[in-house]
Amino acid sequence: MGDPVTICECFARDGLQHEPHFVSTTDKIALIDAFSALGFQRIEATSYSNPAVVPAFADASDVLAGITRRSGVFYKATCANLRAVERALADLEAGRGPNEISLLVSASEAHSERNLKSSRHGQWTNVAAMARAAAGRFRLVGTVSVAFGCPFEGRVAADSVLDDARRFADLGVTHVTLGDTTGLATPLSTGRLFGALRAALPDVTPIAHFHDTRGTGIANSIAAYDAGVRFFDSAFGGIGGHPAQLVYGGGFTGNVATEDLVNVFEAMGIPTGLDLAALIDVAHRCEATLGRPLHGMVARSGLGLAIRENDHGI
Repeated sequence: MGDPVTICECFARDGLQHEPHFVSTTDKIALIDAFSALGFQRIEATSYSNPAVVPAFADASDVLAGITRRSGVFYKATCANLRAVERALADLEAGRGPNEISLLVSASEAHSERNLKSSRHGQWTNVAAMARAAAGRFRLVGTVSVAFGCPFEGRVAADSVLDDARRFADLGVTHVTLGDTTGLATPLSTGRLFGALRAALPDVTPIAHFHDTRGTGIANSIAAYDAGVRFFDSAFGGIGGHPAQLVYGGGFTGNVATEDLVNVFEAMGIPTGLDLAALIDVAHRCEATLGRPLHGMVARSGLGLAIRENDHGI
């Protein structure tokens, strides 16, 4: 058996931000509760985005108030600015807040301006204020978007990404996500960048967030595991990407499909801690909620766990 992995289910946030139609609060709560029942230890529940900009999460506080929380599970909310952290703190005081929040930066100027409406310098000023305001009330996750390449600027220097991770660590952020926002990573670049991150910042917990824009998400996830990463993000059905109001990345930008990622890890003898018997049923619930077939292959073909690689001594 390999080292176990922790997968963060991102359907309810990164997944739904790409949807053109609002998903009801009741449906979001039901799905998050289903994710909890499957055994996910991290669930991206919502975002404190400005409802006028990203209306998909206008019900953020209501969703957090309605879910049934399980002990030991981190329910994450995305925060793009200080106002978002203030909302998270207010919900925490009201007894319904998240226990993990993510703070966002972009590895390129163009993506920062487009996605966060701020220069990189301005966003780092925001992040420092956000970390101070959080004051140890949440587990903080620093997210570096377009870490493997930018749809506007092209190549992103590895040293710049490592500097961003170091700046997060200096702010007391111990978990850092490298995001392949439009699927430009390869297994080679994945191994190099996560290997460099682990060597430079051994006390930081790296998180791999891959999009399957160009069909490399699973391969990159395995490369990240081989480089020592044990925390991963994914979304049922492979949905998600940038907010529906923004257009970049060349079309499909969805996350790695959770059911496909779980299947390959488990088939390799890498425990995910999830209820495999119920996994496909939940994938179909996600499809029913959106009213269409999604992109996960295992939802169609079933789990391929009857023959495990390790059973043959490979």
